[in-house]
Amino acid sequence: MKSNQRKYILIAVPGLLLIFCFVCIPFVNALRLGLYKWNGYSQNMKFVGLDNFEKLFTDKVFWRSLLNTMIYGFGSTLLQNVGGLAIALFLNKKFFGRNAVRAIVYVPIMISAFLMGQIVYYFIQYEGGVFNEILGMAGLEPVYWMKTGWRAVVMITLVNSWQYLGLCMVIYLAGLQNIPAMYQEAAMIDGAGKWKMFKKITLPLLIPSITTAVVTNLINGFKMFDVIASMSGGGPNRESMSLSYYISTLYFNDEKAGYSSALGIVSFLVIMVIAFPVNAYLRKKEVEY
Repeated sequence: MKSNQRKYILIAVPGLLLIFCFVCIPFVNALRLGLYKWNGYSQNMKFVGLDNFEKLFTDKVFWRSLLNTMIYGFGSTLLQNVGGLAIALFLNKKFFGRNAVRAIVYVPIMISAFLMGQIVYYFIQYEGGVFNEILGMAGLEPVYWMKTGWRAVVMITLVNSWQYLGLCMVIYLAGLQNIPAMYQEAAMIDGAGKWKMFKKITLPLLIPSITTAVVTNLINGFKMFDVIASMSGGGPNRESMSLSYYISTLYFNDEKAGYSSALGIVSFLVIMVIAFPVNAYLRKKEVEY
């Protein structure tokens, strides 16, 4: 037993070292920088204590970015999981061309998020956009699809949801194919309808897949950066920024490295405070079969 424990410890050491180097050390360094007023490149660093953290309470852009981050996270998670599960249920049946449909749904995830945003932007841009060209051919006025911050947030959420729909589909397909057929056969013999079978059998046994998909999508949505950079650049007037994009803007554009580090710590805590309880709640709902 002791030799096996030693082997397990040795196997875990490389992973723990990576976590220490790329998570723990950067986190501690960001916490340290958050206590200073610094432009990111100067040798002069002024200690300001908790001033950077206090500024967050009066920073309107921070609160708007936090709200956008919640929309990107929860909105994308909802659309991706509902859509992914619906497609997985459809593709779990046998029909001609099933594999082709699976490939088509999965293809967007193979493209970088930045390129996906660029591709969609060429469709929705005001001048020369594909959608507005079609409206012009129909004799209608062009639409400024991202005229306001809320419109931009909605468009970005939809694009992100579409791109990662295939990931949810694959997770749910794996879960559906892992459910023993005998449960559904027994329910059919007892006269259960399709909706009751889904509610009482399929959905409870899919909780492990739901946990994986929801937590993964939630964290990815909270960290959204690439799609925002390619579609709106955080505009108009910084109204479509996420916390991740605002951190980058503060550091590289506004030269407020200390304030950016403080915001990075807060962003990490926000993700952790939301993701851990969601994961724990879903884990409790899992059933064995």
